[in-house]
Amino acid sequence: MAVQALQSSGVGLRRILSHFPEDLSLAFAYGSAVYRQAGPSAHQENPMLDLVFTVDDSVAWHSKNLKKNWSHYSFLKLLGPRIISSVQNNYGAGVYFNPLIMCDGKLIKYGVISTSTLIDDLLNWNNLYIAGRLQKPVKIVSMNENSVLRSALDKNLKSAVTTACLMLPESFSEEDLFIEIAGLSYSGDFRMVIGEEKAKVLNIVKPNVAHFRELYGNILQEDPQVVYKTQQGRLEIDKSPEGQFTQLMTLPRTLQQQINHIMDPPGRNRDVEETLLQVAQDPDCGDVVRLGVSSIVRPSSIRQSTKGLFTAGVKKSLIYSSRKLNKMWKGWLRKTP
Repeated sequence: MAVQALQSSGVGLRRILSHFPEDLSLAFAYGSAVYRQAGPSAHQENPMLDLVFTVDDSVAWHSKNLKKNWSHYSFLKLLGPRIISSVQNNYGAGVYFNPLIMCDGKLIKYGVISTSTLIDDLLNWNNLYIAGRLQKPVKIVSMNENSVLRSALDKNLKSAVTTACLMLPESFSEEDLFIEIAGLSYSGDFRMVIGEEKAKVLNIVKPNVAHFRELYGNILQEDPQVVYKTQQGRLEIDKSPEGQFTQLMTLPRTLQQQINHIMDPPGRNRDVEETLLQVAQDPDCGDVVRLGVSSIVRPSSIRQSTKGLFTAGVKKSLIYSSRKLNKMWKGWLRKTP
């Protein structure tokens, strides 16, 4: 199962986890502190560790965490765990981040998301925010026996493969596929222009092709729409209208709805299946799918970043943003002759 490829262990990560309430359905670490990246991140001596905690009961978890880690929160802590949970669930992408925290001698940022919100995002791509991070190699520190969550994690990976294949030509390399997959959650993200280094996707994939292969290998071998030539590292996909229609029909619900919105002229009100049948026969099918992904990611990234001003506080938000801009500036300097 694809989820098994995500799993990892590390004493250092578990030590950090011990500083937080234990009621987690899933905890994972991601980013340049976990997997080596090319570009500016490769030269950071102590990169910030990014973590996400998935919890069944947000109010109860924040209540316990406020008692253990009061200083982690912005002014919102004065309003109590119910307000914090409400801000988490009802604004942005459904995740509450506390950045720039020193924990066990390590600088960390951690996000909290409810299990139900994560499952919904994994299955339907409502925001493609945390679901997008889970399409790239991560280190799972803790996971309970929630079979619905495990199934949703698998479905998210399969959806990423299908979406990327629709945007690629009939024949392509493993690296081409992994670059498309890694880029899904950055498609339309305003931070790719303001703050995030533009070559970020390539920097994620190139040093980690083996990790992507481990994550997606079984899915590619079992996909009836894909011919996976493992020894050559090449793939072929059915680009017939019938093949593309089959792929489009398996896309996450929100992406299908966005494609329908893009293609459906005013007043027609066609159903999604009719629109997808038209798109499957369109030479620009891949471009339409890409626009659909961007229309999910762009508003989600803007809302979540705006929310960060409140959850992190203005001071931390400015410090965090300056670190991102500094990384982008260093990357630009290295490219300049």
